[in-house]
Amino acid sequence: MDTDRSKVKYAATVITAGVVVAALGYFVDIYDLLLFSIVRVKSLSSLGYGKEEVEKYGLLLINIQMIGMLAGGVFWGVIGDKKGRLSVLFGSIIIYSLANIANAFIHDVTQYGILRFIAGFGLAGELGAGITLVAESLPKEKRGYGTMIVALVGVSGAVFAGVVNHIFGDNWRGCYFLGGVLGLALLILRISVYESGIFKGMQGEVVEKGNFLMLFKSGKIFIKYLRCVIVGIPTWFAIGILVTFSPEFASEKNLNIQGKINGGDAIMYAYAGITLGNFLCGWMSQVLRSRKKAVFYFLLLTAVGFVMYFTAAGTSAMYFYATMVITGIGTGFWAVIVTNAAEQFGTNIRATVTTTVPNFIRGSLPIMSVCLAMLQGHFTKLFSAEILAVFIIVLPLIALYFTEETFGKDLNYLE
Repeated sequence: MDTDRSKVKYAATVITAGVVVAALGYFVDIYDLLLFSIVRVKSLSSLGYGKEEVEKYGLLLINIQMIGMLAGGVFWGVIGDKKGRLSVLFGSIIIYSLANIANAFIHDVTQYGILRFIAGFGLAGELGAGITLVAESLPKEKRGYGTMIVALVGVSGAVFAGVVNHIFGDNWRGCYFLGGVLGLALLILRISVYESGIFKGMQGEVVEKGNFLMLFKSGKIFIKYLRCVIVGIPTWFAIGILVTFSPEFASEKNLNIQGKINGGDAIMYAYAGITLGNFLCGWMSQVLRSRKKAVFYFLLLTAVGFVMYFTAAGTSAMYFYATMVITGIGTGFWAVIVTNAAEQFGTNIRATVTTTVPNFIRGSLPIMSVCLAMLQGHFTKLFSAEILAVFIIVLPLIALYFTEETFGKDLNYLE
């Protein structure tokens, strides 16, 4: 009896360690991922670029980072299914940590772009591998709580980045250096984490593992995968465009916000909302026993946040920040949609899916940026964003309607 209790206690300790380390890894991931958006203006200005160049190069650099995440998403996903989830957790954090340390010593936009691509490539593996590991380790009825904790701790990394930005002031290089050091420090904790039992159980199976092209061999599988990506697009329209470029939108004649909007503060307020949203959406998905219902309600709240943002003409800076908090809460369904993606596919391709889906969502930002630029050729910047926002909400609602409900699904199966 005592032996059985010891085994149960040991298993619980191992699982808890996995959840905690995955959560802390995502915390550092989000810190580094959003840091450029926070220090965009001050870093580019200190490098000698003017106001128009800051906006132009800012958009270019964030798109380069997202392209790096697209490439990294495929690479780390394949590695996760072929070599194991832990291989990704170790490899990815080393790459993005070293890239961010190097980012503290750049002198021009070319060096900036190269390192943002490398950092993006490394950052791409963190969330998918962490969520896959947690989802495969926890009991099926409780895994939503585990992934909720990962997201709750993780997204607060953006709030921490905003606080660090204020503490460091104009020393944006120190912000990058700190992020890299935090990542390398986390490597020590990762030694205590064990590989997924479900993944190890697959090792003896004669089955194709980590083949990204498997997602395109069947129309049914591809459509299922595409739906996972489309449902999450509003999250990066909100962060990558509305929040990151909130200083530029606030100064638009049709909005004319009364007071100065700081990009770093906008990210901090938005992610305070996202942190709360991830907790509420994860909790709701467990209470309702439905991923789909929880995401549906939060998509509607996202739409409310968009409406508040676009109709904030003439209001105060604090009200404008409040619209970002509401939008942040609405887009706090990130952990639930990534968990849903993990639950949609078999063990032999699960890491590939769970790693590429969030990175393809993030990678949709360059496409949305191009669409916004095309619309601006005919309309104002604000109205162009409003048109795009309608599609950004409607398409995910349609995709969600046809998405399979996965709450409580057994994950021990192969494609």
